[in-house]
Amino acid sequence: MTNARLLELQPYPFERLQALLAGTTPAPDKKPISWSIGEPKHAAPHFIADVIAREIGGLSNYPLTAGEPALREAICDWLTRRFKLQPGSLDKEKHVLPCNGTREAIFAIAQAVVNASDDALVVMPNPFYQIYEGAVLLAGARPHYLNVLDDTLCPDFDSVTEDIWRRCQMLYICTPGNPTGAVLSAETLKKLIKLSREFDFVIASDECYSELYPDENQPPVGLLQAAAELQAENSQGSSSSVRSATAGNTDDDGDPYKNCLVFHSLSKRSNLPGMRSGFIAGDVQLMAKFRLYRTYHGCAMPPPFQKASIAAWRDEEHVRLNRDIYRKKFAAVLDIIAPVMDVRSPDGAFYLWPRTPMPDTDFARLLYEQEHLTVVPGSYLSRLADGVNPGANRVRMALVAPLEECVAGAERLRRFVEGCGSEEARKK
Repeated sequence: MTNARLLELQPYPFERLQALLAGTTPAPDKKPISWSIGEPKHAAPHFIADVIAREIGGLSNYPLTAGEPALREAICDWLTRRFKLQPGSLDKEKHVLPCNGTREAIFAIAQAVVNASDDALVVMPNPFYQIYEGAVLLAGARPHYLNVLDDTLCPDFDSVTEDIWRRCQMLYICTPGNPTGAVLSAETLKKLIKLSREFDFVIASDECYSELYPDENQPPVGLLQAAAELQAENSQGSSSSVRSATAGNTDDDGDPYKNCLVFHSLSKRSNLPGMRSGFIAGDVQLMAKFRLYRTYHGCAMPPPFQKASIAAWRDEEHVRLNRDIYRKKFAAVLDIIAPVMDVRSPDGAFYLWPRTPMPDTDFARLLYEQEHLTVVPGSYLSRLADGVNPGANRVRMALVAPLEECVAGAERLRRFVEGCGSEEARKK
């Protein structure tokens, strides 16, 4: 017996990449460089390992599904500081739940809130993190792919019809985006919140890259921040006409984060992907449903990791140092490849999303063969929607390796584009 919905799942991008490169022999004189997987390679903070070692005795105890109160408090404090929320607007007992990385929660939320039916839709950006699609299909809904726009690299929300919004049960967004690095503006987020309250759907905002950004004075805005600002704006309207104009934009139960859920992780922020530590936070009623679901399905975070997570969320110095390393890598790599490729510095995250001078699959295969440099074809991260695959003729490059390795990879990439790459492009 097999769950028929499993048959709808598509191969993961890295499985497709492995198949693409199978039988290809890379240059034996070149050390392999991987820009394909978005796995942070910077050193984990030393103080985290110290906490885990000190708290290792906690492995003798079962962890609580809800997580330790001190961890939930640390998360609420961090969200309040980082996103300029009203102090006390987050209740650690109601608004937040630790989880084993954002991947688990991003998948599980669809199982907890989507009501399976023939016309149920979940809207998501295209290209996208493939967990979104799998979560939707296994929850018994259909994905509605929303192509990104070439100029902004953000989804075209204005193209969504009222019929689609009516059928929409949940909207996945990712800001900063994977793979584009684009950041949704506060205005866009507020517009989406208003739509969610008008048409009654959940917004699941994947913000796991929120702490990687180029300008220290301009951190990306978050969904909860936009919701709080929207509530403040609505509360300032004193006349009945203003209140009428904003009908549907405020919540009826007093929760400023109605319909809004955010997902954060220590994997990218703190270089702790192996610890599998993250959280989900937002709408009180949705969090109650998710907590019920997770009581049956989820696995609670091990106690030593909870203690280490408290320390990580309460420290910002290691995060600032982490951003500095990424800034140096982006500056060095773009200085080398920008003269020969259509590429721009991202607003956040650690990816480059350049156009290729030939089909993206050919580009990735030949680059691997000639320069032993691995990247992901953009078409593997997207689906055909409205007659287009918005990832076609792009590749995703993850600048997670050390600076020296990133510079070496950039030099190989430039040599490839200037030489064989350009020649192949002309032939096509």
